[in-house]
Amino acid sequence: MTESLKKHIREYIEISDENLDQYCNVFTLHKIKKKEFLLTEGNICEFEGFVMSGCFKVFHTHHNAVEQILYFAVENWWISDIDSFVNRIPSKLNIQALEDSEILLISKKDKERFYQEMPEIEKLMRLKFQMSIVALQRRIIDNLSKPSDERYGDFLKDYPKIAHRLTNIQIGAYLGVTPEFISRIRRKIASRG
Repeated sequence: MTESLKKHIREYIEISDENLDQYCNVFTLHKIKKKEFLLTEGNICEFEGFVMSGCFKVFHTHHNAVEQILYFAVENWWISDIDSFVNRIPSKLNIQALEDSEILLISKKDKERFYQEMPEIEKLMRLKFQMSIVALQRRIIDNLSKPSDERYGDFLKDYPKIAHRLTNIQIGAYLGVTPEFISRIRRKIASRG
């Protein structure tokens, strides 16, 4: 059940088989159906998750019911509302499955225990956190400085395994453009073929 998690962890840190097994064994597997929510706005996020299969979107719903997607998570990605998880405050985000999915979840209590017991786990999560901050920083800069068509091209280049799994509405909500814009640019790219 945890083989892909173990492989993922070993890509970032050196850890003994015994410690890796002990860490991975506290995760619980959850099967989430398409359109089912893993977290809804207003609830406290009690988990960090590692996506085994499927696809999720992490989003905020603006007061006019418009979705603003922060990110998508597919196989071998981590997912959570880090603000709610760390600070124990009601979430401003929703996490919803876009496909039937399987995810391994770890609680805050277990995660904190492993930080104390295994410094390599703290190193792993520090590295993953740094990578997330870099990606977020780049996304903010791109959203502020690049035209929409260039952002779409970057999205396709950076996430080739995700784009074909998403609708124009979902990609538009991620890029901050209309679904019609995504349709036009996809037709334009297809016509160059």
